[in-house]
Amino acid sequence: MLKGIDPVLSPELLMNLCAMGHGEWVAVVDANFTADFLANGKPVVRLPGISLERASRAVLSVFPLDEHIAQPAAYMHVSGQSKNFRTAAQNAVVKLLARDGVKLKQIEAVERFSFYDKIKSASLIVQCGEGTAYGNVMFCKGVILV
Repeated sequence: MLKGIDPVLSPELLMNLCAMGHGEWVAVVDANFTADFLANGKPVVRLPGISLERASRAVLSVFPLDEHIAQPAAYMHVSGQSKNFRTAAQNAVVKLLARDGVKLKQIEAVERFSFYDKIKSASLIVQCGEGTAYGNVMFCKGVILV
């Protein structure tokens, strides 16, 4: 255990998040996501039993979003729904981001197959235990000034 570190952040997850540089993407995906296949050898860290919102909250507690790109956060758009539609799990992450000052225009809804393409550029995939469909988000790491 470490003081002040979210207990959801395992040593493996912390190591991988720390190794990422600014401009790199982390994906937090649901339990049904094809994580190993799309990771193509990149790290996949599993957080079974943890919701999308809870896993995202833990990651974002140590992970600043990139302020130099227009949309440093993204979620998988639900096929066949309006552009503004979000699942309850997606809404929970959007509310979490809003509490941190992220504006809705900074969060991109990405069509399902485009999301699969986008995730191929992620440096890390965190597979949580989210059981609802389309429980997939991505965050672009910003700079940490010391």
